[in-house]
Amino acid sequence: MGGEKGGERGGVGEVRAAACPSGAFCDGFEDQVGVTPSGEWSVVFPNCQGTGRAVVDSSVAHEGLRSVRVDGGSGYCDHVFVRTTRGVGGSALFARFFVRHTIALPDAHVTFLAMRDVTDGGKDLRMGGQNRALQWNRESDDATLPEQSPAGVAQSVPLAVGEWVCVEFGVTGSELRTWVNGSEVAGLHVDTTPTPDIDSQWLRRGPWTPSLSDFRFGWESYGSSGDTLWFDDVALGSSRIGC
Repeated sequence: MGGEKGGERGGVGEVRAAACPSGAFCDGFEDQVGVTPSGEWSVVFPNCQGTGRAVVDSSVAHEGLRSVRVDGGSGYCDHVFVRTTRGVGGSALFARFFVRHTIALPDAHVTFLAMRDVTDGGKDLRMGGQNRALQWNRESDDATLPEQSPAGVAQSVPLAVGEWVCVEFGVTGSELRTWVNGSEVAGLHVDTTPTPDIDSQWLRRGPWTPSLSDFRFGWESYGSSGDTLWFDDVALGSSRIGC
């Protein structure tokens, strides 16, 4: 696989992605031949369609020659995602992907990854940002991980701008863990024991046992924040994959 075009390499983008484990679904989008993501991927517009779009990009890539660029608009109807069901299902889901943001995570709530949770009425489990830090959000009741208190937000991390960032997460039973560039983020961990400012709000309504049926990356803005971002080297499996 080749390097990035146009000198767009930076940060962890200088390192090759970890090898694809046996049985996992891994895609660096090198087989995409058109502008619109296809094959195992489809472009979807939840709720309504606006200016948001997702395209195969051959000017910026983490590895190889292609990535998927998401032009995320700043309005509610500008939602756009690229969806797959490959590698999703069973009792555990681990994911690894590289993302490159143009702007910092804003104060307002945004989402750049969502998954349908069958056991939560088909509502989404969402990863994104709020208060300038990475967070998880549960669509059904708007619970956040960590809690959006100053002490909770301090247990999360911002995401770098203008360079590739490796994001991983794992959902096993009632546990959710999250890593950024290989380091676990303390504030993005759900277990069965409520921890103040982290997962106490998440667990307030009782045990959490998600069953995820798809994987979507893209952009949703609930305020007035837009972004152009790229995704590459996505891997989905039943055990941690690594960067």
